[in-house]
Amino acid sequence: MLHLKAFTLLLFAGTILWLSSSVGNAAELSREEQAAGFVSLFNGKNLDGWQGARDTYVVEKGLLICKAHGSEDHSTDENLFTSKQYSDFAFRFDFKLQPGANNGVAIRSPLKGNPSKFGMEIQILDDDADRYKNLAPHQYHGSVYLIAPAKRGNLKPTGQWNRQEILFNGRNAEITLNGVVIVDVNLDKSGYEKYLHLNSGRTRTKGYIGFLGHGSRVEFRNIRIKEL
Repeated sequence: MLHLKAFTLLLFAGTILWLSSSVGNAAELSREEQAAGFVSLFNGKNLDGWQGARDTYVVEKGLLICKAHGSEDHSTDENLFTSKQYSDFAFRFDFKLQPGANNGVAIRSPLKGNPSKFGMEIQILDDDADRYKNLAPHQYHGSVYLIAPAKRGNLKPTGQWNRQEILFNGRNAEITLNGVVIVDVNLDKSGYEKYLHLNSGRTRTKGYIGFLGHGSRVEFRNIRIKEL
């Protein structure tokens, strides 16, 4: 079986245009990505192919926007899920944070119940915000919530675009942020045991991908996926 790091290098080698693109609209794939098997999950025009919080997530100027929708402290979870379920995949997107922003990516999630407990959640977070300075390691950006802390220090300043890939292949997960691997973990042997009892979703092999709103405005573009 091809090791995840080697597989990721092969995927990224053929997608230089994606890494260098500054275009806001994500509707068109590069020829390299098409050849590699990627498809767009967001057409830049509407929310076709998505379900859930379609009032909180809107399309603005070709971008997918999670609107500010209340205080994070008052249970403002608003989730937008794919219409289709996925098992093994490479999921790519760009995102831009405002100061103090908080969001997440649901992985292999059910539609009902807390995705971070009954599925898995990859954190999207302004790590430098003062309010987040004392979080647990698994709560910072790119971490698999409750399961695997991410390497910190690779987020761009708020207001700038970041590029991320989430690669799940069987029991292995790899998160790449701005070209740096920040998580490389076997879900059955994460080595981070303190909060594992709070998550049953890591055993799931299939489910929905989603963006998990926690009250903050966050912008997304270039949303693609390749099923493995």
